Amino acid sequence: MAKLDIIDRDGKSAAQLDLPEAVFAPAANDHLIYEAVVNYRANQRQGTASTKTRAAVSGGGKKPWRQKGTGRARVGSTRSPLWRKGGTVFGPQPRDYSSELPKKAKRGALRSALAHKLAAGDLIVASELEVKEPKTKEAVALLKAFRLDSALLVDLAANANLFLAVRNLARVKAVDVSGLNIYDVLAHKSLVFTRRAFEAVLEKLK
Repeated sequence: MAKLDIIDRDGKSAAQLDLPEAVFAPAANDHLIYEAVVNYRANQRQGTASTKTRAAVSGGGKKPWRQKGTGRARVGSTRSPLWRKGGTVFGPQPRDYSSELPKKAKRGALRSALAHKLAAGDLIVASELEVKEPKTKEAVALLKAFRLDSALLVDLAANANLFLAVRNLARVKAVDVSGLNIYDVLAHKSLVFTRRAFEAVLEKLK
């Protein structure tokens, strides 16, 4: 069974953690990762884009001129799509883009993503990710201690100061274990767990 060092703020190994084969032994499934990312991004879409057809545009009820005898082209409404201020043809309408992905597939995708991070040396388990105050400078000091640039920090919900402290940092995000998703894992170079958060995730993925 493979082992992973638990790192303290000095960059030293504080302990070791066994990596369960049920999570890290199977080969990474890149297509499953792709499906999970597409599903996540589709579910994030608001789907509120809306345009007005010729029927919905205000005005245009009266025929501009008679059908025949003027020498001009026949027109039935000033809200024809051919006209300025006319309706839109086949424009976007509000719709639901969300789709369902089986829980088993989501877990498989996350397992594959963790395997990729581990292979690249970008999976870190920290002894703790505590900050004294919910301030950006505290978060910056924490990142410097672990030598991180682009990072996703994962801890339990009790660590509220951490979630507040990183909000102004463009390349860093902190999430609760329950909010961990495949897109955030792939969008950041380093994936950093606290020991308690990592054990909670492994329990879900077994």
